[in-house]
Amino acid sequence: MANTLIPTLLASALLATGCSFIPKLDKPAAPVAANYPVATEAGASAAADIPWQNFFTDPRLQQLISMALENNRDLRVAVLNIEQARAQYQIQASRQLPEVGVGANASRGVSQVTGKVGNTYTAGLTMPSWEIDFWGRIGSLKEQALAQYLATEEGRKAAQVSLVAAVANIWLGLQADEELLDISRRTLSTREESIKLTKLRFDSGAASELDYRQAQSLTENARATLAQQQRQRALDANALTLLVGQTLPEELLSSLQGKKLSDLPPLADVPAGLPSDLMLRRPDVRQAEQAMVAANASIGAARALFFPNISLTASAGFASTELSQLFKSGSKGFSIAPSLYLPIFTAGRNQANLKAAEAGKKIAVAQYEKAIQTAFREVSDALVGRATLASQLDAQRTQLEAESVRFKLSDLRYTNGVASYLDLLDAQRSLFALQQATVQVQLAQLQNQVNLYKVLGGGWTEPAAQPAAASTQGTAAQ
Repeated sequence: MANTLIPTLLASALLATGCSFIPKLDKPAAPVAANYPVATEAGASAAADIPWQNFFTDPRLQQLISMALENNRDLRVAVLNIEQARAQYQIQASRQLPEVGVGANASRGVSQVTGKVGNTYTAGLTMPSWEIDFWGRIGSLKEQALAQYLATEEGRKAAQVSLVAAVANIWLGLQADEELLDISRRTLSTREESIKLTKLRFDSGAASELDYRQAQSLTENARATLAQQQRQRALDANALTLLVGQTLPEELLSSLQGKKLSDLPPLADVPAGLPSDLMLRRPDVRQAEQAMVAANASIGAARALFFPNISLTASAGFASTELSQLFKSGSKGFSIAPSLYLPIFTAGRNQANLKAAEAGKKIAVAQYEKAIQTAFREVSDALVGRATLASQLDAQRTQLEAESVRFKLSDLRYTNGVASYLDLLDAQRSLFALQQATVQVQLAQLQNQVNLYKVLGGGWTEPAAQPAAASTQGTAAQ
């Protein structure tokens, strides 16, 4: 009997390779210009092909990024989401094959043959109701689950790209904090000495109370700025600790003290390429594309519900009215029960399900186009920053040199009684503000370079492992 059942199941399995109602998916044209507003140069390798270890050349930053990739909890969740999506895909793929198990049953009732009350015992192999995927409904759901799994994998890559850039930007911000703190400490020390001299001059009648109060105001301003920058440094350190996922090594933080942004190892420059590269390189764009594929596959599953559902139930084993005779040679038996169900009235449920699937596809297409437009905008912004921040920083440094000379001259003129104390205070105030602004512009330039690397898809290195989709398909029937 078992030998008779096996060919039947194989024949039924062949029927499972039915048609598919998944519509053909034509990816929309990229809703962006063919070139970026700012001219870009061609490069031998794209940003996404440059490993983050080659882009960030500072060993301390490399250590922090490695720690973040290992311990960051958001990235762990993204990895676990992949495992969950892979399991969901395997569950869906397994439904294309029949489920076979061992079953046993005992019942008591009136026999339809003799009309007498008796017992019935059965045991053997059973195949529960198995939907033969003649219209491709289960296959469509499998394709949907596969696309969702691949989208989750791309989401994990996008999370890593963002994490790497975030760690780098906060590290640069911490170095800027140290530089600003150094400027504020030196300025506060200078102003405290200045207010002492002004107080002596005021007490001796050589200076007015206005001069003294103005000097006092500038001193307290520097003190307030120092407190604000100390708070900002602590906040940045806390943010970096959260990203890294563990306590920061004290030697890394202490290595920033007394250093400037200009002392950091340089970042590698990256070519921008063409906007069309973003669709191939950006993980978030590829994630949106896979979401569009999944939504399109759901239409095939919704269409299949309008057609008959064909299922098969089978069993092969032993049956007897006496438990002691159950496994005797004469008690062998089998049964095959195909069934068909054609929906006639569903109160519009199937039609509504199809409309929902079609609307979901349109939403996914719009989100895919929005992802491309967002990527184009982010790269364009970073290119504009690269083209202008360098010029701004050069001009600001030149202005800072002029302001430093102005302060020295104002101090000399005031000491010799040529200029008023107001001129000296104005020069002090302008120099302090310009020193801080120059550091901020330099920080913006470095962070813009990091962001350009990020928005071009840099920060993810493909592992040298077997493609996940292939390995998943190989284990789907387990």
